Order: sequence, then C-alpha cells, then structure tokens
Amino acid sequence: MDFILTKEQKDIQKAAGEFAQGEFDPDVAMDLEREGQYPFEIWKRACELGFIGMHIPEEYGGQELGILDNVLVVEEFCRQNSGIGMALVLSGFGSEMILRFGSDDQREKYLPPIAKGENASSLAYLEKNQGNDFTSFKTTATRNGNGYLINGNKSLVINGSLPGPMIVVCQLADNRKPGEQVALILHKDTDGLVATEMGGRVGMRMLPMAELTISDLKVPRENLIGEEGQGQSQLMNFLNEMNIEAAAMATGIAQGAFDLALAYAKQREQFGQKIGSFEAIRDRLADMDTRIEVARLLTYKAAWSFDKNDVNPKINYMAKMVSAETALKVARDSLHIFGGYGYIVENKIEQFYRDASMVDIIGMPGEIDKSLIADQIIGRI
Repeated sequence: MDFILTKEQKDIQKAAGEFAQGEFDPDVAMDLEREGQYPFEIWKRACELGFIGMHIPEEYGGQELGILDNVLVVEEFCRQNSGIGMALVLSGFGSEMILRFGSDDQREKYLPPIAKGENASSLAYLEKNQGNDFTSFKTTATRNGNGYLINGNKSLVINGSLPGPMIVVCQLADNRKPGEQVALILHKDTDGLVATEMGGRVGMRMLPMAELTISDLKVPRENLIGEEGQGQSQLMNFLNEMNIEAAAMATGIAQGAFDLALAYAKQREQFGQKIGSFEAIRDRLADMDTRIEVARLLTYKAAWSFDKNDVNPKINYMAKMVSAETALKVARDSLHIFGGYGYIVENKIEQFYRDASMVDIIGMPGEIDKSLIADQIIGRI
C-alpha cells in the first residue's frame, strides 16, 4: 500500500488550506454563526476555484477528480472553520443521486448549476420517529397520469431552503408492488410544498435545515431518478458514499480543535511554566493526535477504495463512526485544555465542540452506522 499522496493531491490539499485560511475570515465567520446565515459569498468563490463538486465529470461542470481528492478539500475546510467548511462541502448534498443514477438529461440540467455555485441541492429522506428503518417511509408517491402525486412529511432536510433541486425519497403507493420506493426530483417553488426552517440548533448553524410538509405535490415522470422500485438502493448507495465525506468533515474538525489546543498548551503559563509541560496535558495531546491519525487513515482508505472501484461499505461505516467519535472526544478534550476560556465564543474552540456533536447525524445517524457494521460482520440473525 502506498500512503503517500500524489503531487497533484498535495497541491489540492495545499490550495484548499490556503483558500480556507484566506477566505474564512474569523470575524465574518463569527457573525454568520451567530446569525445562522449561509456563507453565500465564500461558497461562490469556492465554486469558482473548483473546490465544490470536484468529483462531477467535466462535461457537467466539475473536474472529474476522485473522492480522495474531495476528502482532502473537505478536511482542510473543516479544519479551518467547522461551520463554513460543513456548509460549503454539503452544498451539493444529494447531488450524487443524480450523478450516479440519473438520466443524461437530468445530469445536464441539474449538475452544472451546482458545480458553478448557482444552485445547491438537497435530499429529503428522514422522517420523524423513523428509527433505524430505511425500508419504508410514510411519505408516499402515487401514480397520477404521466407523473406522481406526493404526500407526507420530511425532517432534517439539509439545504431545504436554498435555491436548487430537491430529491425526495417516497414509498410507491401501489398495491401491486408494495414496499417499493422512488426518488423524485422536485422544485422548491412548486405548489404543495411548505418548508419550515429549523433554527436554534446546537451546531451546524450556518447550514440551512428544514422540515417539509408535502400535500398533493405533482411531479412529472421525467423527474424520476432511475426506475420505479430503485429508490431504496439508490439512497443506501448515496449514504454509503456520504459516509466518506462525513468522516472527512469529522477528521478536519478534530484536527482544527487539536491545532487550537496544541497552540494554547504551548503559550499558556501556569505555576511559572507552560501547561504543555504538564504530564496530564502531554498525555491528553498524545491521545488526541493518535485518535486523529487513526480516523484519517480509515477515511483515506475508504476514499481510496471507492476510487479504485473496490467499495467496502463496512470500511465506510467504520470511517464515519470512528471519525465522528474522534471529533467529539478531541473537541471536548481541547475544550478542557482551554479551561474556562474554552467557553468564550471568541476562542472558537466551543464552535468546534458544538459542530463535532452534529457530525454523527450527517447522512445516516451513528447508531444506524453501527448496526450496519454488525450486519456486515455477522449478518442478520
């Protein structure tokens, strides 16, 4: 195995880090975080430089690079500022459903505006009280002439209020084929759709989240992704891929929190010496750095395998689970190293801690990741 990044990958990593350092202004970031505003201007500049939608083919406005290349950007962005980083890298949330399973017409219509920063994308699949069951949804799509009629509710819809296409995964209401699901593309200004912003969150405050109420919403058949009955497999394939990006976010957040804690330990004095010389602090930093390296290796392995067409769902689930747990522990330990100063907003460490607590719900909640790992190991008994 070759653990060395290529020259091109090192250049991408460096460019992403320099962009984040130059564009993620701390004062602007603090205002956006406090007000719960999306970083539109930074997002557009990131799109102009090709940092968004890197894995989208060139014919649709992307760079046709690998998932590992994208992971390097995600990690650098979230390392610099977790709020801006997560908002930017999730701007195309769900677009892989169109990329991997959509028709040529759908790709040509929806992907270029996402890569250019003209539109974001969103995916509505989670429902209240859903638990761990992704085999059925209460939201239904009923055949209606040359299209479908959607009714139901969705929750925690990332980018639900941003301009751009929304993909809704529904149960196909057809007695002849019970249990089948469909993924349908809809437009947010369509009659029958009401999106309510979900505010007051602990973390990810810059990222719009919405609850949807869908009533007799008409969708033409041309907006069906793939074929009827493929909705569940398309969703699970997307979530499997999304786990890699979520793992990269968590790794970046952990590294960013560690960077702050290490710098503080080197400059903060107590009892006449730097606190970094205390054995308890040194042990904690060593543990944090080790955990980050483990998370990074799992994340890179998952991305590398995906790019080699050797997709391993178990490794993807593990990368997400380990990285999310690492982000939360490292951010919490970093907060403790800062002591009382860590709770002051200007120190930024508290934002890493709050955002780290939210990574676990991205794509697929952590308890489901763990259950799927068990399925891969011992199957369903």
